Formats: sequence, C-alpha cells, structure tokens
Amino acid sequence: MSKLKVTFIGFMFPLVLLFGSPQVDSRNPDTKNNNNGYAQSGTLQKMIVENASVTMQLDLNGLNGSNSLVARPVTLQFSVAANSFFPILVFNDLLRGAEPGSMALVPQNVPALPAQLGASLKQLIVEKLPSNQGFDLAVRDSKTGFTFFNVEGGNYDYDANAQSLSIAGGRLLISKQFANALGHPSDAGSIIGKISVAAAMQPIEIDQVVNGKPQSAVMPAVGTVPGPDVIVGELLDFIQYDPGEVNGFVGLALGTDACNKGTVNVGWHALPSNDHPFIPQNLYRMSGGATNNERFEQLGQSWGKHAFAAASSNTCNFGCNGVGGDELGSGCSDAYGAGLNGWPDGIGSRAWVNPFIGSFPAGNTSNDHTGHAHDVTSHRMLVDVDDLNTSLNPGATYFAEANYIVPHEGTWCQSHPTECNMYNNASYKQYTVTGINQPFSFNPVGSTHREQPAIMAWTGATVNQVEPDPGNDGIWFMGYKVTNPSAGVWHYEYALYNQNLDRAIQSFSVPLGPGANISNIGFHAPPQHPGWAHDGTQGDAGYSNSPWDVTQDASSVTWSTETFATNQNANAIRFATLYNFRFDADQPPETTNATVGFFKTGSPTTVEIQGPAAGATPTPTPTPTPTPTPTATATATPTATPRPTPSPRSSPLPRARPTPPPRP
Repeated sequence: MSKLKVTFIGFMFPLVLLFGSPQVDSRNPDTKNNNNGYAQSGTLQKMIVENASVTMQLDLNGLNGSNSLVARPVTLQFSVAANSFFPILVFNDLLRGAEPGSMALVPQNVPALPAQLGASLKQLIVEKLPSNQGFDLAVRDSKTGFTFFNVEGGNYDYDANAQSLSIAGGRLLISKQFANALGHPSDAGSIIGKISVAAAMQPIEIDQVVNGKPQSAVMPAVGTVPGPDVIVGELLDFIQYDPGEVNGFVGLALGTDACNKGTVNVGWHALPSNDHPFIPQNLYRMSGGATNNERFEQLGQSWGKHAFAAASSNTCNFGCNGVGGDELGSGCSDAYGAGLNGWPDGIGSRAWVNPFIGSFPAGNTSNDHTGHAHDVTSHRMLVDVDDLNTSLNPGATYFAEANYIVPHEGTWCQSHPTECNMYNNASYKQYTVTGINQPFSFNPVGSTHREQPAIMAWTGATVNQVEPDPGNDGIWFMGYKVTNPSAGVWHYEYALYNQNLDRAIQSFSVPLGPGANISNIGFHAPPQHPGWAHDGTQGDAGYSNSPWDVTQDASSVTWSTETFATNQNANAIRFATLYNFRFDADQPPETTNATVGFFKTGSPTTVEIQGPAAGATPTPTPTPTPTPTPTATATATPTATPRPTPSPRSSPLPRARPTPPPRP
C-alpha cells in the first residue's frame, strides 16, 4: 500500500492507516504535553524490525489425520530475518499505528507437524494485513501465499526508551484454507494456539509535524454531498479482549473506517478540542421463533472512542483530496482498528455527549479516567457470556454496529439547515460467533451495510424512521413484527432504536382492542456500564439498569422508566441503543398507533404499529406457550429481566463490577 504525504512547513508527514491490534500501550514516562497521547506537534518516526523473535504455541490435537503426533501441544520458536519491513509509526514516542508489512520467520526448532505446515516451515511469514481484511495479522507461506493461521486479539506494547515492540497473547485461528487442506472444513476459525512477538525496532524515517495543519494551498473538494458528511465506510476487525471474563461479562471492540462523502473537510482535532468525532459501538442478536428471526435485541454497548489525527486514505473510493491531520479531507477515509477503538484510555462516557449537535465538554472532562482502574471489560462493549455461547443460542445471527457523532456536522447543520448530514452515521455488518466458552471469535459475513443502523437487518420486520422535532433533535426507529407461533396465539415483538435523539425515550404504550387478552409480557435492554468518577452521570452513579415498569388495563399495556425529574440516571433509551417490548395475545394484528413518551423534553408522540385487534367477545387469557426463542437468555422470561446494577462511587476505589443477570 502506498504512503500518501502532505507538506507541513518544509517537512513531510506520513499519513496513517491505523492498525487493528486489540490493545495498544506505549510506555514513555518522560513524554510531556501530549494531550492524552494525541499531540499534534512533534516528531513522527517510521520504524522497522531490526531483529526479533516469534513464539507460536500450537495445540495440534485433531489436525493430523493419522493421529501420529505424540507431543501436544508443541512450541515453535523463530528468529526474524534482520531488517524485516514490518513498519510501525511512533508519534512523540507513542505508538500511533502500523502499516502493512511482514516478518520473515527463521525456524529455531522443527517438531513434528502436519505435512503441509511442515513443508512450509522455512518460508513462513507473519504479515500485517490491511485494515479491511478482518484480522490484524496472518501466518502464511511467503512463496505460495497459502494462509495457515489468522491472528486476532493480543496486546501491543511499545517501549520508547528501548525502542522495542512486543505483541503478546494473539490468538491463532485456523484459516479456511488450512482447515480444508486438513480435511476438517468445520474447524475453520477455531482457536489452535497463541503467538507472541518481541522485536527491536529501528527508525528509517524521522519527520517533524507542526500544529498538525497543512500550510499549502487548500486542496479541492472531491465529495458528492454539500457540507461535511461522515459515514462508516467499513467495519473492520471485531475482537474479544483477553484475559477472560469479569463476573460473567466480556469486553468487545470493533474496528471502523470512516469516510467523508461531503465537499467540506471535517474537523478531526484531538482532545482537548471537542471538534472531533465520538464513536460508540454496539452488538445485536437476531433469534427466536421457528426461523430464528422473531426478535432483534441489543446485547452490548461501549462508551465512545474520541477520534484524533485523521488519515487521508480512499477506502470508499470517493477520490480523497489528500487533507489529513486536524481535518478529514473531502472524499477521504480514516481507519481505527479494534485496538484503538477499544483502548480504555481513549474511550469517554456517552453521558457527556449531545448526539444531535455532537457537542461535548472541551478539555479532558469527557475523557477523564482518574480514580478508577481498568479491566478487560472497562468502557468496551459489555456483553454477557451466555448471550454469545453458541450452544445456548443455536441459529442466532449477530450484527455489530458503529456510529460516528460528529460535532462539525452539528454546527454546519445549524448554519446550513438544508445541509444536515448527521442522520446517516451508523453502519452495520453481520459476524459469526465461534465458541461455547470464551474467548469468542468473530468472523465477518458479507459486506458493511453503509448508512443504515443494525435494526434494518431484522428479517421480516417493519422498521420506520421517526423524527419528532426536525432541525432541533435527531431520529429514532420504530420496529415491529407479529408472528403466529400456535393456533389462536399471536406474538407481538417491538424494538425501539434511538440513533441520535438527545431527548431520549421514557415510555412505550400499545393499545389493546376490546376483549383482547395478553400474556407473557416481556422487556429487554442492554446492560449499562457501572458508574465511574467523572463519567458525566448525576453523582457519578452511572445509568440505571432497572427494568421498565409495566402497567396493563383493558385498553393498553404500557412500559415506562422513571422520569427525568425523578431520576436523571433512569434507564431511558438514549442514543445508539435499542430496547425491546413483547407479549402474546389471543387476537390477530391490526394497524394501530402506539404512544411514545420522551425523557428530557417534548410531548408524547404516536407511531404506527400493529397491535391486537378487538375480539368479537371477551375470550379467556391464552395459555402461556413456551417462549419461541431457542436461546437460554434472560430475555426469554415472561417478566422484565433484571440487569446488572452498578454500585455508586463514593471514592476513587477500584470499580464495582456489574452483577450478571440470573440465568434462566
């Protein structure tokens, strides 16, 4: 991949394609005034491997059809060919990214191996893949290109004083090619071992950057939409962090590549400026019923990654104008791998952000991590392990989603009301999940669905966009689906997704036809993160996990949480989240209007749905039927599911972990 450069007062700044490593850590205690590692002026070094060692630990059970291998597992030791072109970018002694390259491996031992792997042992390479490949690294034959293993997860650490790079705990997954060659195609994606790298690095290029802004003439616009318009062009690597779970929960992160399809360059200034995108990530599951698509639920949500230092690539093929740094140029793209989107120190609370205008407090208030310690779930997508366990969720389909909240789009909309481009910032992609016990692996299925929230993947459902206050607040989506699981029983499933509506949603009411009887009333919401010091919630208590109350009478069933006046931390449907409501009824569907109440401000509104029709005469309440969902999750119970409740913070002590919900 070629490297694009932009002139900065007589120096050159190599623009960055961010890498997809799962964990990024740069150690240099002497670095000063770096704005949390996002400094825009200083020294940029491009470095390659001077020398290195690589260790692979493989469990070869079942890989050799003859079962002739005796020693399992085996450890492969390699040195690395000197001056291997495996480039990293270091800015002010902090690891900033990596570019595609490879390390040639020289075996130091030759244990018994499956024939094909053994034949390629002396020509293996570890290759850094482009950001759109779904994996960070791969182990392959340098001559034939045959891929043996893909690598996910792992911790990257750069020591500026020693100029050393280490990668620890990367998981080796059997590639589809290798699984087919072994005669075990179903093993593709299975975890077969781990890989670690220890490398001494040397600079091959040292450049200076001044204020992060190009001083040359303004480049021409090449986008197609008036104003700034950021979309998620590609969803990249999707990973679970090791080691393991915390109280039944795991932490996940999703890589993103954003594109500016607008004719105006977009502000991408690092903290302490608030003129940069904020990137929350979500996970969803479609399951239930005879065809595993009865319901569509959100399983987890992250806080938001604070973007910084835009690259100027051309992922979306809009024709990048070459501007990067403090701005994402017209037509250009900027990639963040799962490692940077899931780096806890770079993730701030959603509570600080107005999702419609994109604003949040300047300075470090919105990203203050003092007073608490991080673990593998901190600030990342917090997901119950049972919701991913493939044996408990047979036939389920999973979707990951990212959403860019862009302040520049918000301010532009206020001054250019016909050029409001903040409604298309969410995109989703389907992923398969591998694993019964964590760690889980995720593999992409198909392409990224650009400019659409994940709820649009709900098969057979009706999904409508709602904009309650055009020009003053954002949008949300009403989704619903009615199925007939057995004679005389209809299952009603509703999903409300808030994309960027600042006022949030506080209540949902479905009318009932006269004589209609309902049962198996249910509710589902993703777990909220526990409270942290400086998290932007009232009293730093975090948002409530209390399930919504249910009120039923002869004419309606209503779910609601506390009002804003009662509890500012109530479990409202805030931006980039989806909640579910459901019941069974003895009457078929008819078109009607549901009533939705808002949390912060605004009068209730009505939206079209399908609800139980009026019966000719009152009929007995239908006998509760087995829940159609084949999954063993708490969302299938006939009552609202209790969610993890964080403990209020009274002092900067280690965080209170979320209590996992009871298993059915």
